[in-house]
Amino acid sequence: MYTIQQAQNIVITGGPGMGKSSIIAHMTSLGYHCIPEVGRMIIIEQMRTQGSKLPWVDPLGFAMEMLQQATIDYKNATSRQTGGFTFYDRGIPDIMGYLLLCGIALPPQLEEACHNLPYFNKVFITPPWKEIYVNDTERKQSFAEAEATYECMYTVYDSLGYTLIEIPKLSIAQRADFILSQLG
Repeated sequence: MYTIQQAQNIVITGGPGMGKSSIIAHMTSLGYHCIPEVGRMIIIEQMRTQGSKLPWVDPLGFAMEMLQQATIDYKNATSRQTGGFTFYDRGIPDIMGYLLLCGIALPPQLEEACHNLPYFNKVFITPPWKEIYVNDTERKQSFAEAEATYECMYTVYDSLGYTLIEIPKLSIAQRADFILSQLG
């Protein structure tokens, strides 16, 4: 049995550039409460302020900034929920996957957050899709790194007991419909 908190918190994860943010934007347009990707927001802010907590400068500092903001977002979302879903463009376990990819030891507070701030047991994962992958100002990984990120996220969520459901390579609207069909 899931708590209301878990049942309403839906994660969309996967490698970078595989359509997660586009799906989240579509879910928002449908009226769902959605939490944008924390890492991208931090990168934008750090670049704007010439900060150093960037993944290519200070990976652990970047991860800790992500954890702080993701925890705030999670607590704010769960305190406001009144029966609808909240969709997350990456969950707190994604930070664990990021640090594992970087070969950095996991801080105890991250492991604690992964266990104490649960999401719905079904986690949706976008598979590697070379045809839609592009780099931008915040996304500097190669497609091979994006594939490695996918594998790492799959492993992390699986190790935490989540059931991963791969989102088919379809249009954004069809991908959103697929996710919603799995929640009904």
